Amino acid sequence: MSTDRAAQRRVRPLSVLREVLRDARSDAEFEALIEEFAGDPRAGARTLETRARGRLESGNRERERLSGLLALRDELERRGVRGIAGVDEVGVGPLAGPVVAGAVVLPKTIELYGLDDSKRVRPALRHTLARDIREVAIGVGIGEVSVEEIDQIGIYQAALEAMRRAVASLARTTEVEHLLVDARTVPGVSLPQTSIIKGDQKDASIAAASIVAKVHRDALMERLARRYPAYGFERHMGYGTAVHMAALERYGPCPVHRRSFAPVEAAERRESMHSSAHA
Repeated sequence: MSTDRAAQRRVRPLSVLREVLRDARSDAEFEALIEEFAGDPRAGARTLETRARGRLESGNRERERLSGLLALRDELERRGVRGIAGVDEVGVGPLAGPVVAGAVVLPKTIELYGLDDSKRVRPALRHTLARDIREVAIGVGIGEVSVEEIDQIGIYQAALEAMRRAVASLARTTEVEHLLVDARTVPGVSLPQTSIIKGDQKDASIAAASIVAKVHRDALMERLARRYPAYGFERHMGYGTAVHMAALERYGPCPVHRRSFAPVEAAERRESMHSSAHA
């Protein structure tokens, strides 16, 4: 590179450098920018250099964190186990809508920055991660259990059944030899399982299952919100928020409310008494 061209590169407008830094993703890009900033005398370049170094260090810390989340999976693979799936459920607590579970087999290496328990990930990142997980995963399975089934068998058994269905869905397309499960044991599955307390915070595969299940269920609730707009399902996803409880009090339960849950049962009883009084 000629001296003139090198000089032109060093004095790129700060506005351009900010955009380049904003869009940078790889270590190589950050390192190249840091080298460029080091030869730039402008005060603004010093600020950008600090930001670039911070993002490079942040990326290194995140890779170390993700490596820790893959430690158990990697240990099982060293023992010759293949097809290790993380399994988790979402939607146990809501007063309405199905319970949903996910089962995910991740590849050897991942760059799913921000991967964590779905409850600890902000919605925008959760949607991005769900898309990225589906793109890179070796396999993804989803299991749903309807409101009618929840009322028949109870929410605890329904959550287990959702996980069983998620594993069955995954196994139709992906080799599965071992399950890593968030604090449960999946029934009706003839596979070795490891139950991990707070597994969605400790294992990458379980966290991935939590995220894909959460995003899938949220989409279902948003569709139900369009069908039953009085309840605001798109805002609380069926959980018993003040807004939801007020709507339940005013309108009574709709077909996708869980009658076996006490607040819904009470609202239905009040609605029945009110109807009888005005009959």
